[in-house]
Amino acid sequence: MFLNCNVFLLCPLAALALPERFSRGQFCRAYRPISAEGQEILTTTNSLTAEDLGSAAQRDRRRRILDATIALASKGGFDAVQMRAVAEQADVALGTLYRYFPSKIHLLVSALARQFEDTQSMVGRKPVPGETTSDRVIYVLRRATRGMQGDANLTEALTRAFMFADASVATEIHVVGMQMTSMLTRAIKGEAYVEGEQPSDEDVAIARVISDVWLSALVSWVTGRATAEETAEHIETAVRLVLR
Repeated sequence: MFLNCNVFLLCPLAALALPERFSRGQFCRAYRPISAEGQEILTTTNSLTAEDLGSAAQRDRRRRILDATIALASKGGFDAVQMRAVAEQADVALGTLYRYFPSKIHLLVSALARQFEDTQSMVGRKPVPGETTSDRVIYVLRRATRGMQGDANLTEALTRAFMFADASVATEIHVVGMQMTSMLTRAIKGEAYVEGEQPSDEDVAIARVISDVWLSALVSWVTGRATAEETAEHIETAVRLVLR
């Protein structure tokens, strides 16, 4: 319920626009496996999370798949992430890859969740610094932004996938959204934050607005419409307006 691909409709995305022949749903289907006879191969409905997997070997296989995805995206962006190339680099059969991740979009959004998980882990190691709520939220977003801007190709791939995701990717999108909610509510609460405590409706609403602004600002940077400095300034201004 928190984040969905419509967040990217807040800003003009000429550089990321879909081909005219594709709707968002058609785009996702275009990245699903097709047999030699032209039939769509049946796969799992959602990506398999680490919690879904019963053995250490399966969890390691999933980790290798995401590692390969991130490596390919870092090298060549969205277009470089081809399912066959991911399978080869991860040393898994193509059919196995599709059992873990039913499409390229599912795979890349899951990789985005992995990136956010790493950021969330870093942010959660110690109390978020900052005298005010705005200062703490800006600190968290700066950490997240620097991490994304440190690899332009990877960020381009992940944001494209997030934008193109249709309803079939709702579970993966929800995971990303809850990670953002957790990071931002930790910053909003400051010393009052309690690990595992459910955020209030107001905190979730605030986190949603700030996340929407952050993600749209990041897309502006990815598409070359804003510099890193302009992106940071836009995010900081929005946070201070929302939290004043």
